[in-house]
Amino acid sequence: MTSVVGEDFRDAVLAGQEWEGREFEGCDFTDADLTGLRTRNCVFTDCVFVGADLNESRHRATAFRSCRFERTVLGKSIVEGCSLLGSTFLDCRLRSLTLRETDLTLVGMGGADLRGLDLRGLRFREANLGECDMRRCDLREADLTGARLLRTRFAEADLRDARLDADGLAQANLRGARVDTLTALAFAAACGLHVD
Repeated sequence: MTSVVGEDFRDAVLAGQEWEGREFEGCDFTDADLTGLRTRNCVFTDCVFVGADLNESRHRATAFRSCRFERTVLGKSIVEGCSLLGSTFLDCRLRSLTLRETDLTLVGMGGADLRGLDLRGLRFREANLGECDMRRCDLREADLTGARLLRTRFAEADLRDARLDADGLAQANLRGARVDTLTALAFAAACGLHVD
């Protein structure tokens, strides 16, 4: 695996490139043009993507560990079989992002607009999703265990067979969400109701 440590890629034009088996640690991709970038089996650790353009990029079996995405464009991008462990997203364009079989454990996405995304089966364990707009999301079988869901909006979202704990259920705005019987009972218990 080719390793790059602490490299400055600010304002770099790397559009349309294909990277396989590369490792980047502490690299700065601020305002870089990464449009159409293809990665496979790459690892990005503690990298910065402030203002970067990752529009129409594709990432397979790639890890973004503790990376910072701020005002990053991810429109029409595909992230498949990847890990975003501990990464943070602030003021990013995520609405047309495709996520498949991806681990978002410990991700910080507070306030993100995720409306209508297909998030089935994804792992959001211990993620910060506070004040996110997740209306109309498909979250069937997603793992939201330990996720911070304070004022997260789930109107018309499908949460059947999703795993949520009592705190998340009590803090989120679930009005209009579709849930299974077990989640409904857990919600009732989280709100202090006694179900017989």
